[in-house]
Amino acid sequence: MLKLGLALLILPGVVLMTLFWQDLSAMRECQAQGLAFEPYTQSCSEAEQPFVPFGQRNSTLVNSVMLLSVLGLACCLYGLYVRVR
Repeated sequence: MLKLGLALLILPGVVLMTLFWQDLSAMRECQAQGLAFEPYTQSCSEAEQPFVPFGQRNSTLVNSVMLLSVLGLACCLYGLYVRVR
């Protein structure tokens, strides 16, 4: 139970951070070209676009990752407090 809890605690966060940094990299690439980043289509455009945070565009993903991490924490605590038979 402890190994499962650690996996659920750590892996979703790593996946979320990887997706965030890919999104940020695409955004900076557009800015380096002098263009605006269109967040919903993940492309560069000539027209100015309003800033939309990653968490607002992917709220279901962020909330799911947080839920999995809390579940992982609960599994870790259960694994630490219950004696292995």
